[in-house]
Amino acid sequence: MKIAVSSQNFRTVTNHAGRARRFIVYTVGEDLQPVETDRIDLPKELSMHEVGDSGVAHPLDSVDVILSASFGAGFARRMHARGLIASITEKTDPLEAVKEFMMNGQNLPQLCDCNHDHDHAHGHAGHEA
Repeated sequence: MKIAVSSQNFRTVTNHAGRARRFIVYTVGEDLQPVETDRIDLPKELSMHEVGDSGVAHPLDSVDVILSASFGAGFARRMHARGLIASITEKTDPLEAVKEFMMNGQNLPQLCDCNHDHDHAHGHAGHEA
């Protein structure tokens, strides 16, 4: 399993996943121990906010889960359409966020099924819709 964590500074979990351009990618193997395996540094035009619903192949398509401190319902819908899980974490350390997801993923706020039009997600409701 591959998990990308939004991290504009490559040190802490950051918010606004749709506008984020930097992600730390962890691979979780059979031993369930996350290992940093990649860093994604996107140009502005490849942020998910800019890409929108274009259906264009994207570097984040290579992961299974995206963790962030915040995102809007539009981002959640786009990730769901791409077959990705989008989940909010309150952890600030990226590795700890991944470990928490692996232990409690089904209990963390996930916005995967957004076939309705009300807002979600930690004060950023509708931010990217």
